[in-house]
Amino acid sequence: MESIGLAYHARHRGEALAIVSEGRSLTFAELYRRSNQVAHALRAAGIGLGDTVALAMHNRCEWLEMMQAVGKIGARVVPIGYRAKAPEIAYLLADSCARLLVAENALAPEIDRALHQAGMTGSLPVWVVGEETPWRGTSYEAQLAAQPPEEAGDFFPGGGFDVLVYTSGTTGRPKGVERDVDPAHSHEQLASVVQLWGFSTSDVHLVCGPLYHTAPASYAQAHLLAGATVVLLSRFEAVAALEAIDKYRVTTTFMVPTHFSRILQVPEGQRRRYDLSSIRLVLHGAAPCPVEVKRAIMGVFPPHTVVEFYGASETGFTRVTAEEWLRKPGTVGRPWPGHELRILDEHGRPCAPGEVGLVYVRSPNLRFAYRNAPEKNQQAFREGWFTAGDLGYLDADGDLFLVDRRTDLILVGGANVYPAEVEQTLLAHPAIADVAVVGVPDPDLGHRVVAIVEGRPGTVLSEREVIDWARERLAAYKCPRSVLCVAELPREPTGKLRRYELAAWAQQQLRQ
Repeated sequence: MESIGLAYHARHRGEALAIVSEGRSLTFAELYRRSNQVAHALRAAGIGLGDTVALAMHNRCEWLEMMQAVGKIGARVVPIGYRAKAPEIAYLLADSCARLLVAENALAPEIDRALHQAGMTGSLPVWVVGEETPWRGTSYEAQLAAQPPEEAGDFFPGGGFDVLVYTSGTTGRPKGVERDVDPAHSHEQLASVVQLWGFSTSDVHLVCGPLYHTAPASYAQAHLLAGATVVLLSRFEAVAALEAIDKYRVTTTFMVPTHFSRILQVPEGQRRRYDLSSIRLVLHGAAPCPVEVKRAIMGVFPPHTVVEFYGASETGFTRVTAEEWLRKPGTVGRPWPGHELRILDEHGRPCAPGEVGLVYVRSPNLRFAYRNAPEKNQQAFREGWFTAGDLGYLDADGDLFLVDRRTDLILVGGANVYPAEVEQTLLAHPAIADVAVVGVPDPDLGHRVVAIVEGRPGTVLSEREVIDWARERLAAYKCPRSVLCVAELPREPTGKLRRYELAAWAQQQLRQ
């Protein structure tokens, strides 16, 4: 596909808008020149093929410049969340063998502690983005200014890239997903994504999630390669997102169910002030979406524009259009093109339609392995098929329905309790903004169900209110026996809940 790639659009549409960030914008010509300067600067710093560059910043132009630049020289990016704490940052820097850290001043305290904990204070170079004087290392802009804007390379043709993503662990630290670096295959993947969703130069894409998450970064890159304009929100706020859609005539976006919930919290009269008619595609995934939330958000955006996909940081699995979902509420659809699905029981035998088992996928994109994790690789792969550990079933038509993650399953007196089911029930409570359901050891039942809830601003929740809400809607054994309130639920850099951490914390709290 000739018309994919930053170089193509810089040559043929150089003055077209590539990125809009808060208070700043870049044309394709400017993005091309700056990404070349970054690539030259990386080479001058000794960064080359297969080396790792860590990024730690909010959503901003420099993130996407770095993605383009590392692809030019065959290096790879390790995304670090701007909410990450020092021990998490230290682990990612050390485990990934980072050769360079590009960060913003706002993260200085945690990064300084992380560098000390990782023993990298004097050994890891730091480039600091932004106009402020760097708190350490050198200025990102100074590095660029010293380099020429001419083409710096095209290791990944068409603007592909390599990212070392760390997935959530179930009992410990996250594991890196190392991909088999094949430049031609990377280009084919990007071209297939652009073709699948019909991205083009007429699109304007709104990035709602953090770029350190897989989907927001991937879709931002795919749109740039297709010649679309990418609008960045530094962090998600419902009104800001609605304003951006109206102002920039946004056509596509990717959201998670929490974004939907936040938009639905905006009073209907206020929502109607914004013109959302330009939207043609609202992709969503990353977490189960309660049926009532999805029905409601379909009424906010133009008809037939809300499309769900199911996947993991490692690979995609299925997709379902709005029309297909309305016929079968709750389904996550059928496999992506070129993908196959099957459901296996605990003995590796195929499950009958309607029978719950582990969801496996097979596709040409399964070119990865978990870094330094042979046991995880053994658990995830079976004869060329991959599972992310999710439980689900296929109906008679071959549509997939997810039940929960096997690793999150709670056994209560021998009965299976799926946290996702309980969480979706509790999320329907008008005072609950977010919730995590975990199991803690119980001498009689094996485990007891505990709900850890994040209340909506200005609301007060009691344990009895939450438990009663659940008991009116779920079998007794599925209902929380304890409720703990937090200001904000902790999540991994991938956006997934830190269930193992929450379970340990809940157990400690209930002992007191």
